[in-house]
Amino acid sequence: MSLIKGKTNIIGITGGIGAGKSTVLGYIKEHYNCLVIFSDDVANEIKKKGYPAYDELVSFLGEGILGDDGEIDRAKMAAAIFNNKNKLKTINNILHPAVNTFIINSIENERKENRYDFVFVEAALLIENGYKDIVDELWYVYASEAVRRERLKSSRGYSDDKITDILSKQLDDETFRKNCDFVIDNGKNFALTTGSIDKKLEGWKING
Repeated sequence: MSLIKGKTNIIGITGGIGAGKSTVLGYIKEHYNCLVIFSDDVANEIKKKGYPAYDELVSFLGEGILGDDGEIDRAKMAAAIFNNKNKLKTINNILHPAVNTFIINSIENERKENRYDFVFVEAALLIENGYKDIVDELWYVYASEAVRRERLKSSRGYSDDKITDILSKQLDDETFRKNCDFVIDNGKNFALTTGSIDKKLEGWKING
């Protein structure tokens, strides 16, 4: 696929945990005319009053997950589903479709408004959730497993066992590369990372 000037290009950003998707998107947001949608932020937003997911979660888990302000309290919700795989599965079945609906509606709105050169959508499960058919291009942020392990240990304090467990549940490098249109190597010097982005988006940069 090719990106087109004069329209809002929709780009999905995916990659394994610890690859540095947020860092890459921080650079892009600073230097390009774009909207960035983080799936984790969307998941937090749709838990608020006024969204259908809020009502479904409260109905399923009970009002004990609410804080004094009537909003869902993250810690209380986490405690309510702790070590219960069936509850977690139900929660995911509520949240994942709601997140997808929110993101797809946001994409459609920005396509109509045409205010940005790009809308970037970040999520670990873009490939699994069929976003290849929704976005104009899928980009894969890559870093080697060794680099990702070191980042997760230093920034999040994860143990080797926890990291191994998380990695075992994510797509492998070959699958990411097969399904994505552009690969960003974010495992070495960040200047090389940004250089590859600028080369890809040559002519769009607004902040040098």
